Amino acid sequence: MSLLFGSEKEKPEVLTTSVSFSGIEFEVVINGVSNNHYIWLHGDERTANMALWHHLNHYDGTAFLIKSDEREVVYQNTKIDPNRIFSRSGSRRALKKFRPKWAPGKFNEALDELDQNREQFLTILFPDSGGILIAVHNNFRGYNLKSELENCTKVSLNPKENPRDFIICTDPDDFDKLSVGHYNVLLQDQPPKEDDGSLSWAALRNGVRYVNIETRLGWLSQQKK
Repeated sequence: MSLLFGSEKEKPEVLTTSVSFSGIEFEVVINGVSNNHYIWLHGDERTANMALWHHLNHYDGTAFLIKSDEREVVYQNTKIDPNRIFSRSGSRRALKKFRPKWAPGKFNEALDELDQNREQFLTILFPDSGGILIAVHNNFRGYNLKSELENCTKVSLNPKENPRDFIICTDPDDFDKLSVGHYNVLLQDQPPKEDDGSLSWAALRNGVRYVNIETRLGWLSQQKK
């Protein structure tokens, strides 16, 4: 993966700042000058966080790290999955998951606020033209690549790899390059029938190269690859 997405450096020169998306705070770690951006969205996926820090110690890039220890974050007196609010339709379901009933007008106000702040956040998060956004995730609730197949246009599967360890790409060229390796690789370069609000579909809509590296929780060596 390093051959495709990073150039190694001897000593990292790290700067940190922060950014907020509707009150959801992210630490921004800037290591050198690079058009490679990374994001860690779920606070309970600790293996992904450790793998990303390992990568930043060796390669240039800018990482967005959510300031949370849990999968869901607090918003408008409820909890939401931060990877389900990157579209209005996804936000609608996310807001009602833990709070089915809202006061008159308040639900649409929350949706409108997310819509407005989403675009501001994505402008900061997305790399410039030609760059790439890499998300790191862990799974531990039975989720595996089979859950994604209906939205794929191409797949490259390695029978020796665990189906819970896989990579999703939105760019065909990235898919072709990664397919020559030992990874399970899925290409999702067409909009889904139903947008669930995940960051991958927002990246696709905006023409941003996006890669999601998904591994089992606790398998740090696998995610480092």
